[in-house]
Formats: sequence, structure tokens, C-alpha cells
Amino acid sequence: MFRPLSGLPATLAALLFAMPSYADDPLRLAVDIPFEPFEYRLPDGTLTGFEVELGEEVCRRIERKCEWVEQGWDGIIPGLLARKYDAIMSSMAITEERRHKVLFSEPYYSNPSVWVTQAGNQVDIENQDALEGLTVGVQRGTIRDNYITDTYGEIVDVRRYDTGEDLALDIRTGRLDTAFMYYPLALSALDVDAEDSDVVTSSPLIREPKSYFGHGVAVAFHPRNETLAEQFNEALQQIKRDGTYDELMHKYVDYDIKI
Repeated sequence: MFRPLSGLPATLAALLFAMPSYADDPLRLAVDIPFEPFEYRLPDGTLTGFEVELGEEVCRRIERKCEWVEQGWDGIIPGLLARKYDAIMSSMAITEERRHKVLFSEPYYSNPSVWVTQAGNQVDIENQDALEGLTVGVQRGTIRDNYITDTYGEIVDVRRYDTGEDLALDIRTGRLDTAFMYYPLALSALDVDAEDSDVVTSSPLIREPKSYFGHGVAVAFHPRNETLAEQFNEALQQIKRDGTYDELMHKYVDYDIKI
């Protein structure tokens, strides 16, 4: 007679019993590092961050061991489709384009973007005439890259960077007129709007239009891995219900990212 595992909802327990024979193998989760405060390394080399701790908690609840695989953003979806890893847990926004390639979990946080510029440098992002000819930095292959290219590509010089760190360095040192960035990255890498910061935001937080900025951040799976996606959804729901999610969120960010 089937009995739910102690401490687990019946649905999640049933999913665990339905897992295939490779359930004892490590669960390989792809991540693009660094991306504070969601995934980054401490000085001693330890991998940490909101998503890393959240992923470890999910693995614990579905009784799998996590193995984190570092992968550059440009190749992160191709690597998943080639089964180099089992899932992507690296601040990936749900977009219609990506939905045609991967299977998403339910979203687990929202991901605002923001325009930033050097303090004292007036950039009116609402005035396209004022933007004409400016150099705008974005991280290559991101939803921000797509948005800037499609919306402003004919009037600005779009400069693309392989990493958020390189982008942050060039806006800080004045090699860019402005940059369109992931807000958490602007906070962690540039300390934007702090009293002594030399970089400030020049727009409110941007989450629209959904066609570009998606419907929240989710775990991405191979399209045929529906069982694993269901296990993640069940575990994430439990983590939200019992308060673990809020504890982790407030450990790493001081603004609400819940969705």
C-alpha cells in the first residue's frame, strides 16, 4: 500500500516514486556565473546566491543531490537541449521564444530591468531624439539585448558584452553613455543610487512589455523532461508555503522579488 513520504505532500511523494532508475544520479543544474545576488562565488570558491540556495533546497526535498554546471549564457539553452545538464536555474525569464525551445517550471521570482548612467550624465530615455547616437551597453543574448536592438537599434550604437561584469565596468569607467541592465546586477555590481555611487538609475524598474521581459523567472528543462518539471513545481510550492522562500529572499535582496 502506498504511503506518502514523511513530511511531503502526497502529490510530491507520488512523483518521487515515479522517478526513473537514474534518480540516484546527481541532478545537474546549469548556471551562468557571476550574477549576484542570485549565483556567484565567495572568495573561498564556494558557490552561493539566492537561486543556488533555492536549488539546493529543491534538491533536498525531491531527494536528489545538486551538481552545479557553469555555462556561458550564449550556450546555455543549446547545452540543455544537448543534455549536458538536466535543467537551467540561472535567472531565465519566461518568454514566448524560449517556450518554443524549453519546458519551464512555474515562475519563482520577477526580474526587473533598469537604465543606468554615470552620475551627472543626463540621459532622457523617454526622448528618442535625445538617445540618437548614444552608445548603449547590454549583455549579449539577454532579453535586454533583444529589447534594445529591436526598439532602439536604428538610433543608438548598441555595444554587447559577454558578461554583466564587463558591462558594469564600462558604464562605471565612462566608456558607455548609458546601459540597460538587469536591476539586481546594477545593485550588486554598481551599487546604483547609493549615496557615494558614481552610477545612478535613469528610469523606473521596467517589467513591460511582457513580449520582451517575459512572465517571471523559471527553471528551464528539456521539453521531454515533464516529470522533473512537475517535481520542481511541487517542491517550489511547498517552499513558498512554509516560509523558506521568504527567508532566502530576504537573505539576499532587500526588495520584493516574489511573483
